[in-house]
Amino acid sequence: MSETILITGGGRGIGAATALLAGRRGYRVCVNYRADEESAARIVDTVRADGGTAIAVRADVSRSAEVERLFATVDAELGPLTALVNNAGSLERQARLDELDEERLTRIWAANITGPFLCAAQAVRRMSTRYGGGGGAIVNVSSAASRIGSPNEYVDYAASKGAVDSMTRGLALEVADEGIRVNAVRPGLIHTDIHALGGEPGRVDRVAPNLPMRRGGTAEEVAESILFLLSPASSYTTGAFLDLAGGR
Repeated sequence: MSETILITGGGRGIGAATALLAGRRGYRVCVNYRADEESAARIVDTVRADGGTAIAVRADVSRSAEVERLFATVDAELGPLTALVNNAGSLERQARLDELDEERLTRIWAANITGPFLCAAQAVRRMSTRYGGGGGAIVNVSSAASRIGSPNEYVDYAASKGAVDSMTRGLALEVADEGIRVNAVRPGLIHTDIHALGGEPGRVDRVAPNLPMRRGGTAEEVAESILFLLSPASSYTTGAFLDLAGGR
């Protein structure tokens, strides 16, 4: 395989698991990160130690100039982009909607909506046959929260992931005849450190007994589904959503 994948927020959690799996499957991997350079470097080192090719690139994907630099770096160092995983996102402390302020909403929208839009636009300009590209695939990391609404916890986060769902469907239809497939995964309660950002690092263990499968998921399980949606095994799938929530 001679394909290049860019994973936003690829240094930790689901992004890191996806980067490691992609490297093992022969992708040239770009691990994007915003602040945690150490974690991103560790993932890159692991991919390289396994015989793969990987780079880490710092960029805030909610800022267009940094997104342009990120994609230009991938072009120069890894070659033509064939896969994008819009994984970077943000979560803040649990709160009711009537407790939210403008500053928090601005941060959530920037990370969870603006970032995926800007990155998808850059990917389309490279992959689309309309622009002379050879095609490719995009997977957006949404959340089961987009269906549930996350009352009393993260209504803002849930709403932002609802926007990702709408973008996934709309973009998939826009570029379906341009060689690009666009799908999304919607993870539920997954064992990653994102829950600490919400002020409850033990949230998965607390809720897991109430789930149909009686356990939380792993980042590796989500990564497997992401790589499936990027692969030829899902070649007739676009505009689809894969729920990874243990039946929730």
